Amino acid sequence: MKVPQHVAIILDGNGRWAKSKGMPRNYGHAQGSKNVERICEDAYKMGIKYLTVYAFSTENWSRPESEVSALMTLLRNYMKTCLKTAEKNRMKVRVIGDKTRLDEDIRIRIAELEEASKNNDGLNFTIAINYGSRDEITRGMRRMAQDIKDGKLDPSDITESSIEGYLDTAGIPDPDLLIRTSGELRLSNFLLWQLAYTEFYFTETPWPDFTKEELEKAIEKYNSRDRRYGGVKEE
Repeated sequence: MKVPQHVAIILDGNGRWAKSKGMPRNYGHAQGSKNVERICEDAYKMGIKYLTVYAFSTENWSRPESEVSALMTLLRNYMKTCLKTAEKNRMKVRVIGDKTRLDEDIRIRIAELEEASKNNDGLNFTIAINYGSRDEITRGMRRMAQDIKDGKLDPSDITESSIEGYLDTAGIPDPDLLIRTSGELRLSNFLLWQLAYTEFYFTETPWPDFTKEELEKAIEKYNSRDRRYGGVKEE
């Protein structure tokens, strides 16, 4: 079975999963966070080189204040855990998104995590926090416009490659496979530029229940696709 080099996952269904068990939404987010660690390890053992997860979107700020506060607390704790996991598993961690809206202590922990893991040679793990693809492209184009204004870039030299260099994901290969859990069939403003030629896999399984076996199912489906022309392979 051919394993995709880069898998991106929209982590969906934490709140609904918790509600189905008679628990508060924050419990679902906490269990979902623990599952990220498990899937990181499973993905690397399977031969996946890059894993990108959608943890907190620019739209998530509109959720109830209590839930956002709990998510930020969870994020703080996860940064500590991820630092230990990265050291243990030689994982290289990168955070994409607009960090300016995050509290200073979270930004410091992110910087410490990225610096501590930058030379690791294991799984390349990317976490999208306060991320929205339209926001990413807007920020990137502002930097490009400034470079043109400063004479650093000529408009005639703009290419797809140069545009990619202004995105948060610069230097990271585009995903081969996108997985979205919990049954939703939309991209929710995630990696719109980068997913142009990506295979999509949607599952009803909520994120806290997403296991190594579920990941294997997604990769099996990925292998049933014809990457040259698109569409299902003929028997």
